[in-house]
Amino acid sequence: MSNPAQITRPPNTLLAKVGGGFSGINAEAIAKAEEALKAMSGQFGQWLQDEISKLDNAQAAIRDNGYTSKTAEDLYFRAHDLKGLGSTYQYPLVTRLAGSLCKLMDDPIRRMDASLVLIDAHIDAIRAVVRDQIQTDDHPTGRALSETLEARVAAHRAE
Repeated sequence: MSNPAQITRPPNTLLAKVGGGFSGINAEAIAKAEEALKAMSGQFGQWLQDEISKLDNAQAAIRDNGYTSKTAEDLYFRAHDLKGLGSTYQYPLVTRLAGSLCKLMDDPIRRMDASLVLIDAHIDAIRAVVRDQIQTDDHPTGRALSETLEARVAAHRAE
């Protein structure tokens, strides 16, 4: 006759190592950070323009040097930066458009198959929404741009 199986549960020491969760967040520190961000919001427009200039430079490098793995990667990183910063700079539509461009170029191997026309359309859309101060996809033009580009990216990825 065999012995019945025994289940031994090791102690979970991860919680002790990383802290007690989020209960230790200082609400006062969060409020100070939000206030500091609000104080800097006057500079968001210039910072966003700086990021778009970097995107423009990456696009120009492709025109000047060709669509190579290096120029494609440089453009991808510029788009990725905008994806992360758009909402911070009060342009969630830029985040959405840059996210669509990133989705088109995420895979380094398939990146080289990306349509330059579709890439340029994303960059033109980002420039246009900032120029025309279309911050969200609540605006009909912003919604149409983002939905159309996302559909084209989805179709490209399905190929």
